[in-house]
Amino acid sequence: MKIVSILENLDQEKRISITPEIAKKYIASGFEVIIQESYGNHLGFKDNLYKDLGVIIKKDEKSIFDGADIITQVGLPSKEKLSLLKENQVLIGALNPYSNKEIIENLSKKKIKTFSLELLPRITRAQAMDILSSQANLAGYKAVIESFASFEKAIPMMMTAAGTVPAAKVLVVGAGVAGLQAIATAKRMGAIVFATDVRMASKEQVESLGGKFLVVEGSENMETEGGYAKETSDEFKKKQEELLVDTLKKIDIVICTALIPGKKAPVIIQDKMINEMQVGAIIYDLAAVQGGNTALTKVDQLVEKNGVKIMGERNILNKLPISASSLYAKNIFNFVMNLYDSKNKKININLEDEIIEKTLIK
Repeated sequence: MKIVSILENLDQEKRISITPEIAKKYIASGFEVIIQESYGNHLGFKDNLYKDLGVIIKKDEKSIFDGADIITQVGLPSKEKLSLLKENQVLIGALNPYSNKEIIENLSKKKIKTFSLELLPRITRAQAMDILSSQANLAGYKAVIESFASFEKAIPMMMTAAGTVPAAKVLVVGAGVAGLQAIATAKRMGAIVFATDVRMASKEQVESLGGKFLVVEGSENMETEGGYAKETSDEFKKKQEELLVDTLKKIDIVICTALIPGKKAPVIIQDKMINEMQVGAIIYDLAAVQGGNTALTKVDQLVEKNGVKIMGERNILNKLPISASSLYAKNIFNFVMNLYDSKNKKININLEDEIIEKTLIK
């Protein structure tokens, strides 16, 4: 069985799907691993490192795809590159199926088996394959680090002979995986942390990390069966707005993480709320690429309004590409091994397996 991967578009994506550590595991499991020349150079993984492990290095993308059984990527390759794929090959990645629906459906029509791991069910057996959780965890951490780097005051409380510096107050909007890591990171660095989420189940998790959970009336009914946040009603949004207006006046840093799979991010922090915030406050919007949780968020731009800085990047994980690649490659490996029949040395697309059935684009 041949498992292959080509270079991502490095202007947009610095992560890779096969690290040297994981290449070694594939080869030990009986796979032949083929990657493109200079595949991991930008991360310090030189070609010789891969070659020493038994990985085959090729320059031409067509020759890499020819004979491939499984192709693993981070993002969806360009249409030109996808045209090189052949019937019965398997493509696995974080393929953004909501935005690339037509392209992925066309691959399926060509009998290319396409798996998008954003669609993994939230079940115990799928946790080791959960790319959303592994990557969101790092994103939540990095959002706090980036915010604190731009904040022009100290974060922890400091008592000196000259006086006391108060601890920074942080609000985390959305207490999913990214939000919980943001809370933990901010607390470790000495901030006072508040959090809000539409799911009341988050309250215990927030408080276990030392955060104060801000309750919006009606939160208990805002969770899907899969554990994601539901889109809220106008009445709920009004109650949430009232709570945030008062809270934001005393907040120094806001980390926004609220997302609804496949939909535009909900606008939670309105223009008028930003006008009431303290001069020097920071908002880091992890939902920027899906429209943003604030009314003013612009992707990859620093927006300043009344002394408040609003930041949001297209791909914050490009600032942690080695750690992110390590976790992502492990997620993909675990998925491949669930898909692979090692006894008969073939791919087994068992649609009775919920993991396979949910991630396969039909």
